[in-house]
Order: sequence, then C-alpha cells, then structure tokens
Amino acid sequence: MTEYGRGYGSEPWHPEDPLYGDGSFRGQDQQPQWDGQQAHRYPQQQADPYAQQHYNGGWDGTQGGQAPYDPYDPYGQQPPADPYGGTSPDYYAAPEAYPPQHAQQGMQAQQPQQGMQQQQQYQQPPHPQQREPYYDEGTGAGDDWRAEPEPREPEPEHAFFADHGDDDDRDDHEPREEGRGGRDRRGKKDKKNKRHSGRTCLVVTLFFAGAVGVVGYFGYDFIMSHLGSAPDYEGEGTGEVQVEVPEGSTILQMGLALKSAGVVKSADAFSEAAVDSKKDKILQPGTYSLRKHMSAASAVELMVDPKSRNGLTIREGLRSGDVYKLIDKKLHLKTGTTKGIAKTESKSLGLPSWANGSAKIKDPLEGFLYPSTYSVGENTKPAAVLKQMVARANQVYEKYDLEGNARKLHLDSPTQLLTVASLTQAEGKYKHDFDRVARVVYNRLKPNNTETYGLLDFDSTVNYARSQSTLDTGSVDDLRNFNDPYNTYKFKGLPPGPIGNPGEEALKSAIHPTKGNWYYFVSINPEKTLFAETNEEHERNRRIYLKEQEKAKQ
Repeated sequence: MTEYGRGYGSEPWHPEDPLYGDGSFRGQDQQPQWDGQQAHRYPQQQADPYAQQHYNGGWDGTQGGQAPYDPYDPYGQQPPADPYGGTSPDYYAAPEAYPPQHAQQGMQAQQPQQGMQQQQQYQQPPHPQQREPYYDEGTGAGDDWRAEPEPREPEPEHAFFADHGDDDDRDDHEPREEGRGGRDRRGKKDKKNKRHSGRTCLVVTLFFAGAVGVVGYFGYDFIMSHLGSAPDYEGEGTGEVQVEVPEGSTILQMGLALKSAGVVKSADAFSEAAVDSKKDKILQPGTYSLRKHMSAASAVELMVDPKSRNGLTIREGLRSGDVYKLIDKKLHLKTGTTKGIAKTESKSLGLPSWANGSAKIKDPLEGFLYPSTYSVGENTKPAAVLKQMVARANQVYEKYDLEGNARKLHLDSPTQLLTVASLTQAEGKYKHDFDRVARVVYNRLKPNNTETYGLLDFDSTVNYARSQSTLDTGSVDDLRNFNDPYNTYKFKGLPPGPIGNPGEEALKSAIHPTKGNWYYFVSINPEKTLFAETNEEHERNRRIYLKEQEKAKQ
C-alpha cells in the first residue's frame, strides 16, 4: 500500500484507516472533525486520493449526469442494491464517515496535484478520439486542455551506430510511429545522415579489412620466423671464405658473423644447429676458413669436429717463434718454413705504419700475431695464416687507440706501448698482477728513478734474448755482462720491441695501470708475485723466493 491509497482488496474502506481524510489516526474514540474550512489545512501530499473531480462536464454530487468513478468498480458497473432500497454510492461507508456536502465542495476546490494524478490512475482509458487531460505542474491547474505536444528533437546519434535496419526501406517522408502520438520528423536531414553513415560504415569496413590483412601477413611472418624452421642452406657449400669471430661472441653473434660472410643462410639456423648438436659450449671465437652457402650443421661440424676442424689457437704471451712452429705443424710443413716466410715477407703481411723496423728488433712480427683461434685448412698457405693474425691485431689495436694512448703515457711510439703490454703479459699471470707490473714498468722508466736508475732488470727480457723460459736466469753480476739489446739488466729503458704477443687484458693494464710506488717484484712461484717499494723489502721477498726454489728441488 502506498501513501496515495490501497489497491483492490477484499476489505472495504474504513474511516479509521490512517490514510483516510487528513492522514492522521486519532484512535477509535475520536472521529475526524469536518467543516468547510478545515479542508484547507490539509497539505497537498495528504489530500484525499479519492476526491471527486470534473469529468466531461463534471459531477458534484448534487447535479445529474454521469456517476463518479468508483475505485472499487473501475469498469463502471452498478453498485449493489441498497438494503433499504435504491442504489446509493454511500453503501460501502458508514453514514457518519462522509463530510457534509459543502465541506466536500470546499475540498474539491482545493484538489491537489497528487490527488488528481491518483484519480486519473484509476480512471478508465479514454476513447482514442478523446483528448488527454492536461495538468500544469507549474500552476497546479488541472482543468485545462493542451494541444498535442511538439515532439522533442532527438539527440544526434553517431552515424556508425545509426539504425540501418528495415527503416531504410521505407520512404523518408512516411510518418514513423515513435510511441504514443509520436511521428517521424527526420526529413531531408535524416536522409543525409543515412547517406553519410553508409559511407562511414564502408570506410570503417575497408579499414578493418586492411588491418586484418596486414596483421595476418606479419603474424604469419612472425610465426614462421619464431615457430617455423629457420632458413638454411643444404650441403657442404663451395669455395672458401675467412670468417672472423670476435672475442666474447655469443652463439647468436657467431651466427650473425657467418651469415654476414655468406656461410649460413640465417643466424637462427646456426644457433639451432649448435644447440641441437650440443656443441654450443665448444665453439670458440677466432678466424675460420669456411665455405659459402653451407648448411648450418655443416658449419658447426667444421668449426668443432676434430676430424674436420681447422682451428689453430694462439694463447696470450706466446712468442712469434712458437707461433711459427704451430703453423708448420698444422700445415704439415718442414720446421722453420713459416719463420722464413715471416722474415722475407714481413712488409707484405699488413703491418701498421707505426710498426718499428729497427734492425735491433729480432722479429718484426713480434706483438702482431694476435692471440685467438684461427681456421687453417690443409691447403692454406703460411702467409695467409700470418695475414689473418696481423689483421686481427690491427683491429684490436685500433680499438684501443695505441697511438693516442702512447702520447698520453709519454712514450715514443705505439710500439713502445705494445712492448710494455708484452712485458706485463710475460711477468704477470693474473689481472691483478698485470695492473701492478705495468705500474712497476712506468716507475722504473722515470728519469728520477734512484732505485734501479732507469734499468728494468726483467728476467723475461733475458729469457727472450736467449730464447728460453726459466725463473733461474743467473746472478745479477752475470746478467750485467750479457751483451744483448733485449737485456734490461744492462741497457736502460725498454727493449727494442715486444717480447711476445700480449692479450687484451695485458694491453688494457698497460694503458690503465694502477696507482702505486712499487719498484720491485719477484715471482716466487707461477701462482704468486710479491711487490715492494724499496730494495730492503725486495730482499726479504727474494729470500722467500729462494726458499720456494729449495722446496721445488726436493
């Protein structure tokens, strides 16, 4: 039940109902008081929802005409006969429950808005030809009749979402049923919108069709490149090509180097072949002699299989004379063949312009046969192998700007910087030793050196001059009498040239030595080197060295 009245039910309306009259419940003993003026005190929302109204000329209870609307008889049926005779609209209520006639008329004059709306809710639907009663919410007048309202202009709708259903087949000037009393007023504007929306749909459809095509094409290419088999050649390949694989290269980077040289068709195919064969951990950087248009599997086998492997590894610090012997052995040549070619063809092997050509240098290629792994086939010429090594050295030395760094370190030439790197490589073994050995070299080269007076006193230079490798080079007095330009116990400053082929770590230490005042060091064993700032400290370290030598002889 709402505040406006009850629905149809089995119980009759009773004056004690709280919603009857002014809505206040006074109890069983107190009856509502009615007069002509009390009707004006009831608020609008508490008005009698069943108060009478004018209907098609009106009926006020005193005049004749059509009977008022009965909420318990919505279809206009006649009420049951009065037990006392006749028909009476007051049959369902006690006689004292109704106010006097003049009070009813006063209440009827003050009929509120909500009361009228509730009454209209229970009225019979008007005939289609009858006009709809109008109630002005602003003034409260309910006895006026309004003309058919002007339909509100519909809000514009985006052309893409416009309705293009069955309505498009009808004539634009044909009225459209839009609810009760509505009509279609689109006219030419709606017709123009339909044409515009049609073009928009066509453009959007073409756009999505193109997008689907592009996504499909690149999606297929992505799937084939990531999920399908990688492009690959077939067979063992033809011809011969030299491929340089830099230090620290990953398997993918190796594959990219091979693809760039035309060996394999794709880096992915090479990576897959290396992983599938479980040889990805065996592959090493270096220079390889391979063939063009090889299958990835064949390239991997040629690089790692001992039967077909052409790799020649040159370790850090190895002297040129030892490199020549390895090349002769690899190519099954007579010992000394490569050494002779190096001596006679040194100027045609690609040495840099700053390489020292002094007659005091024992080997012009010393320091330029860069440590790495090279591919050497059975038919490869010694000169070709040497060119690979020199080319690799030039690449690394250019990377570290030996010319510019030599000037910064106050050296006479890049050859001297390369010589410092070779001494560092020969006298040290680990990276932390390299940094301090390089500092000892630079400290002893200082003009104000009062510890060694400009002499390096390195055993490694004596070993190089004697073509030997030992820790026991003899007494200092004997070394002072050894007449060789590489003998740093007799001649001040650096030797004429490098004494070996340094690696990248020794080269970096020579360019960036650590700070310190060390002037002495001694390698008491291949694993440990002791450093000292004074001669007294150095003598203590030498005694340790002698004890280690005694232990080694036992």
